[in-house]
Amino acid sequence: MSDFITYNGSICNINYHFVWVTKYRKQVLTFPDDVKAILQAICDENGWTIRSVEVMPDHVHLFITTPPFIAPSVIAKIVKGSLARKIFIAHPEITSELWGGHLWSSSYYCGTAGTVTAETVRRYIENQRQRGGVSSHD
Repeated sequence: MSDFITYNGSICNINYHFVWVTKYRKQVLTFPDDVKAILQAICDENGWTIRSVEVMPDHVHLFITTPPFIAPSVIAKIVKGSLARKIFIAHPEITSELWGGHLWSSSYYCGTAGTVTAETVRRYIENQRQRGGVSSHD
């Protein structure tokens, strides 16, 4: 049960896979260890657990576990904004390669992952009546 986390009366396992790219896919992230350290600090400050992270020259993959009450869009905004600000401070030389002072493209990818597949959940729900589940339509 180590994948489950307790948050004020709920037990959950919420994992997000985020991917975001640099503006114009510029290959400016040539210091992956620095980016990973900054990401770790951001996640630690917010109480999020990094499951996996990879930094490529033009994009970042982040797989994290978060509480159930934080929307993925809020997580992306916090991480992308904080990470850009801290990267610009640590590596001001990259600002000359980007126009308008933006490190990231405005878009991002977010997918979810848990301990069961979507098919398993679908079958579980569909089989509730056969297993004796209580229904409000009975």
